[in-house]
Amino acid sequence: MAKDPVCGMNVDEKKAAASSDYKGQTYYFCSRGCKVAFDKDPEKILKEGPQMHM
Repeated sequence: MAKDPVCGMNVDEKKAAASSDYKGQTYYFCSRGCKVAFDKDPEKILKEGPQMHM
């Protein structure tokens, strides 16, 4: 299991709604919306950590 870096939800890599590669690492997302948020500013998301209100 991976953790969605945007909302903190556990995501099965094989069933993830979306994924993004960033700096050699693959991130998995529970929804397309979380991927879009991550892709807009990955450094901010990774620095601040999951935002549970998403």
